[in-house]
Amino acid sequence: MVVISPIETIFLKSQHRLLQHRDYSNHLVSHKTRRVANFSCSSSLGSCSVGFPLRCEPISQNGRSSFPWRRYVSESESNEIYKKKISIMETLKQANSFIPHAVLLSTILALLHPPSFVWFKPRYFVPALGFMMFAVGINSNERDFLEALKRPDALFAGYIGQYLIKPILGYIFGVIAVSLFHLPTPVGAGIMLVSCVSGAQLSSYTTFLTDPSFAPISIVMTSISTATAVLVTPMLSLLLIGKKLPIDVFGMISSILQVVITPIAAGLLLNRLFPRLSNAIKPFLPALTVIDMACCVGAPISLNINSILSPFGATILFLVVTFHLLAFVAGYFFAGFFFSKAPDVKALQRTLSYETGMQSSLLALALATKFFQDPLVGVPPAISTVVMSLMGSSLVMIWKNRKE
Repeated sequence: MVVISPIETIFLKSQHRLLQHRDYSNHLVSHKTRRVANFSCSSSLGSCSVGFPLRCEPISQNGRSSFPWRRYVSESESNEIYKKKISIMETLKQANSFIPHAVLLSTILALLHPPSFVWFKPRYFVPALGFMMFAVGINSNERDFLEALKRPDALFAGYIGQYLIKPILGYIFGVIAVSLFHLPTPVGAGIMLVSCVSGAQLSSYTTFLTDPSFAPISIVMTSISTATAVLVTPMLSLLLIGKKLPIDVFGMISSILQVVITPIAAGLLLNRLFPRLSNAIKPFLPALTVIDMACCVGAPISLNINSILSPFGATILFLVVTFHLLAFVAGYFFAGFFFSKAPDVKALQRTLSYETGMQSSLLALALATKFFQDPLVGVPPAISTVVMSLMGSSLVMIWKNRKE
């Protein structure tokens, strides 16, 4: 084997390619699982820098030819490349900090130019939400979910926030919309409908961003509220609105499987069976999730732009914002009262705040479109989709900064 290079031994390692002096008699030796080659040289490593590309003839082994090294760089150059790589990876990992900006920009873009998100059809919402759950699953393990089941008090508190506190607020704001602001009755019904549906899968992702160890608890809370929505939502809609809405039981179960269980299970399995692949994927998930969330927020606005820009749009926006704000606050202080002596009370407060303040507005929008003739019923759910996403992502940034 003929090599044009100074004399040194090259050890190829995972992140750095280190140069160390070795005195081997053979041209190729085995060093654990690394391949080591010798090159004749006239100067010491400390006083010379090796140029590249390093050229070598192929090695024949078992009838096959291979090039053990194509090129290498000096240690200082390798350090610079490695630092740049780390910088890029850290930037990708910190992409979650841009979620509020992405949500706000997608909202403005959808309002100013609705066709920009029209391509994101309603059938894309399920896989889009499922991708967020996959991101949670790949960053978790099965022990986290087993631990979540050992917190029945937290799960019960989350259920109370979803189906007691939130419907009471929805009823109050629905009545205020009609009696105080003199809005059409269908608008009040739309606000009440938003308060009757199950928790949003987005709440689990926001919990993951703020308190990763509590994401499994949030996922279980959301799954329970979604599973029981087939019974609770029709009852609440009959009680608050006066109309019993039939819910597709099999469709709801299918939604849970597609949006929650399957993506999380896929993430857990990938993390356990293929850890190297999992670690290679993880840095890119935050950036992809930001794009995913921007589409999930911009699309409902584009698809319902006429209803949102109706003459009552500004008043409805005010009512929906106030409704969500009080829901976030109520969930936070309810958890503080319920778990006042718990060592992790702050994390539980944040988790229950997300669970109470964020609900499946897309489900409410689908129910409004399917079972109500008046299109005004769908305006509050459409606005709610944007408001809860923007408020939830803003809370993520506020609470993360306070923790740091």
